[in-house]
Amino acid sequence: MTGNRFRADEIDTSKPHSARMYDYFLGGKTHYAVDTHAAEQVEAVWPEVKPWTRANRSFMHRATRWLAGEAGIRQFLDIGTGIPTEPNLHQVAQEVAPSSRVVYADNDPIVLAYAQALLLSTPEGRTAYIHADVSDPRAILASEDLADTLDLSQPIALSLNAIMHFISDEQKPYEIVRQLVEPLASGSYLVLSHGALDPRPGVSDAVTTLYRSSGIHVQGRTQEQILPFFDGLELIDPGVVMPHRWKPGSEEARAEAEARELWIFAGVARKP
Repeated sequence: MTGNRFRADEIDTSKPHSARMYDYFLGGKTHYAVDTHAAEQVEAVWPEVKPWTRANRSFMHRATRWLAGEAGIRQFLDIGTGIPTEPNLHQVAQEVAPSSRVVYADNDPIVLAYAQALLLSTPEGRTAYIHADVSDPRAILASEDLADTLDLSQPIALSLNAIMHFISDEQKPYEIVRQLVEPLASGSYLVLSHGALDPRPGVSDAVTTLYRSSGIHVQGRTQEQILPFFDGLELIDPGVVMPHRWKPGSEEARAEAEARELWIFAGVARKP
């Protein structure tokens, strides 16, 4: 965490924050009354938001286990980390492969305040935290903490979970992902999940209005609009699907996944 500094007055508790709302949806405790109020408003128009959030978190766990296990990845870059909720990505990866190295990046001061929870690595591995924004990929890739922890000449799994739907079209989200993937070695992976447009009349519009009225830009995209994030990469089966349908852990989980519709899409792809 070289160079990172945190001041309590950097946390704005007068308006909701997406990371703290996400923490509320996961059943965490790192949020304020303003976040609870905003989250309850969202849940009132979108009752599936908590299962949606848990499904996305579970996808991250399964994808990380698959990458550390079957794919043999030992380096991870997680951007848009969010407030630490155990198990964190490094705990999942290091349970499979203790030598795994993980760099987290997020731009929220409250995540920085709790970043120590992200740095409890196994003795064989290593973790680091960068206070940075996904909209500035060059700054992330140029970070000394990243260079000290990860070897860009070797494969890395880039994790962008539930972050790109906070990036507007004007910010060129596909270009951001391309800039992050481009310098990674052959054999690296992109793990990405993204909020989708709910086909039920008015649901997505209501959720979008609530977030934006709180000062949080959110932009759901269709499955067809999410697929281009993986351009030039080799998608791992079953492709870009709802996250609870990506390699569910058992036949029971598979059957449950097939019975549900949670409008978020996720995938894992390999860089040739």
